[in-house]
Amino acid sequence: MAMSSPTETSVEVDAEDRNKTSGGDQDGATVSLDSSGRPLGKSEDQKTVRRLAQNREAARKSRLRKKAYVQQLESSRLKLLQLEQELQRARQQGVFVANGCLGEQGHSLGGSGSLTFDMEYSRWLYEHQRQIGDLRIAVNSHVSDNELSLLVDAVMAHYDEVFKLKSIGAKSNIFHMLSGMWTTPAERCFMWLGGFRSSELLKILASQVEPLTDQQLMGLCSLQQSSQQAEDALSQGMEALQQSLAETLASGSLCPAPGSDNVASYMGQMALAMGKLGTLENFLRQADLLRQQTLHQMQRILTTRQAARALLAINDYFSRLRALSSLWLARPRE
Repeated sequence: MAMSSPTETSVEVDAEDRNKTSGGDQDGATVSLDSSGRPLGKSEDQKTVRRLAQNREAARKSRLRKKAYVQQLESSRLKLLQLEQELQRARQQGVFVANGCLGEQGHSLGGSGSLTFDMEYSRWLYEHQRQIGDLRIAVNSHVSDNELSLLVDAVMAHYDEVFKLKSIGAKSNIFHMLSGMWTTPAERCFMWLGGFRSSELLKILASQVEPLTDQQLMGLCSLQQSSQQAEDALSQGMEALQQSLAETLASGSLCPAPGSDNVASYMGQMALAMGKLGTLENFLRQADLLRQQTLHQMQRILTTRQAARALLAINDYFSRLRALSSLWLARPRE
């Protein structure tokens, strides 16, 4: 019998060990293992890869569907707000509404500029509520002052945007802006020249941002006094304008018969009255500028966290006014 050499025997044993170690794979390739440590075949490994890819694709499609659904809800909400505002204006101005639909007269009363502003304000208010929600979470979770400062600055910049929108809306329909038809009835009850009174708002905030240093307290008191003086001056100017306008309309024969000699006088008086009405836009612009400057000066007087609490208090105040309007309109009637 032929005897194998020790070298040949060693080679055979090493090859056999390698085969056992590689799981029987003669090519020496790495074999995938499942969660229990058992080796996966090539077909099972490919199935796993395909299944993971399908799961990722399904998750991606689900996110896209959710995003599209949220966008559709937002679009529907804006349309509903627009319809509610149109219906409210139509009822207040005595327009007949049949079968829940407005006629052409309903669209012409407010003007396209007023409707555009109402829609833009609805978008602004929606974004404002989102920013206030982020600010409230940040205050309650005690984030750093740097992070909180970014959120406060964002809310302040957003307030600047609404003043720009009002300036554009005033050029289109000053009466719409001064009367506050874009707000709820309870908000209009406390409205002054198309917005809030800065001095009254500072009184509300005083108890919400305590404790205050002596310097902060003096700064807020000075700001409140200057705001009150500016408001009084603007109110006196509006009263003088109304009196002058009433005297202009009451003088002379305002409704002359066609072909009479008083037609020229009538047209002159109406032109004079129109010129006086043109100053209303200036009053609204000054009132909004006062409101805007008051907010920014308040931010400079207070610390970052105090300013954040002040912005939350302002939002809560107007949110309660809107809620009060809803409750009043939904009250039971006999």
